[in-house]
Amino acid sequence: MIDTAGLVEIRWHGRGGQGAVTSAELLAQAAINENKYAQAFPAFGAERRGAPVVAFVRIDSNKPIWVRAEIDEPDIVVVLDPGLLRVVDVASGLKSNGILVINTPKEAREVREEFSLNCALATVDATKIARELLGVPIVNTSMIGALLKAREVTKLESLLEPLRHRFGRLADRNISAMQKAYKETTVGGQES
Repeated sequence: MIDTAGLVEIRWHGRGGQGAVTSAELLAQAAINENKYAQAFPAFGAERRGAPVVAFVRIDSNKPIWVRAEIDEPDIVVVLDPGLLRVVDVASGLKSNGILVINTPKEAREVREEFSLNCALATVDATKIARELLGVPIVNTSMIGALLKAREVTKLESLLEPLRHRFGRLADRNISAMQKAYKETTVGGQES
């Protein structure tokens, strides 16, 4: 079911070189291709490979988006590097009905207990998928698949053209990674 409830705000947490900014841009392009309104933009600190990076996406199926500020109260948070859970409060500001989508080989229960999280979680071993299908641990396209399994803000098929345009001859492998992550993502609710 496609989300038609208006504005959806997504915050991506990754490290430089993992593709968080690219993911945000691809998702926004897919939404625009569905005749929705969308914007994507990054926020950088120390601009170096491996440094924490935050990217933002807003999608609205009803009206233009005029706000250009960073997203402090996201509906969805996507975490490309599970190591960031130890150094960044990735769930900061997450709406009470929001969901945290994490790249991890652990089950949601383990992540919830380890980091004292009390929110809906979606988990996938995106690193394993990326290594298997892309040959490198760049998880951005896998995490798009995980995000769309957690909350279908666009159709999975709407990413095909943006992925082909962005990745050229590597598009098919990235599409496969996205599709496999979509299938393998486990989505769970909040625990009391």
